[in-house]
Parts: sequence; C-alpha cells; structure tokens
Amino acid sequence: MTEATEDSDRRGLIAIIGIPALFASMCCLPSVVLVLFGLSTVTAAASLSDQLYWGLDGWSWFRPTLLILSAIMLIFGIVIYLRNRGICTLDDAVRNRRKVVNTILLVSVSSYLLYLLFNYVILTEIGILLGLPWESSRVWNK
Repeated sequence: MTEATEDSDRRGLIAIIGIPALFASMCCLPSVVLVLFGLSTVTAAASLSDQLYWGLDGWSWFRPTLLILSAIMLIFGIVIYLRNRGICTLDDAVRNRRKVVNTILLVSVSSYLLYLLFNYVILTEIGILLGLPWESSRVWNK
C-alpha cells in the first residue's frame, strides 16, 4: 500500500468516526455555538439544551432520533469504506472477515468514545466556561 493510499484510508476512517459522533452531540452543540458567537443569551441557550437533551416540552423524540441517525450514518460509512476497499459482497466479507470485524469494532468503539469525550467532557467544559449551568453535568462530579 502506498503512502497516499494509507493517508486516504486514515482520512476516510476519521470521517466515518467523527461525523456520527458530532451529529449525535447536536443536542448540546447548538447551545454552545449560539452563546460562543453571541447569538443567544446564556439563559436561552441553557433552556434550549435542556429541551433537546432531556426531551422537555414535547422534544422527547429528538435525542433518540439523533442517536439512531448517527448509528445509521456509522453503518453506511462502514459499508462505503469496505466497498471502496473491494469488499462488496457477502462472500468478500466472509473471505476478509478479520478485516471486516476489526474495522467494524475499531470504528464503532472509536466513534462511541469520541461521542462521550466530545459531548460529556469537551462541550460540558466549554459550556461551563461560557456560563451555561452545566456544573452538575460534569462526569467527575458524579
């Protein structure tokens, strides 16, 4: 494998891992972005994140929908990645089962860990720095 091919493989895996993790964090990310750019008050952003995260005022469908759509994006990303590597049929997948299983495990676990890190550590800390009332949400305070 050439260096350019390895680099494109790495970029493809990073996109497959990162995009669903970012999408799954859309219950909290808008609040941080709105306050960061001065488009919303801290109170309004906190109310928005509470509605989207906890499902208040009829928004109980939002967070599960994000998680399901993120999982679908992850599955499609893995399928496209494997098809670009010449694994297009079930027979190809069986012949290359070690590569398929390792790729699925690597991408799934990495994406989930990135989601946890981004949503529950990075966004929480940025939100707290911006004045959002998320101190009780800190993982290490529990």
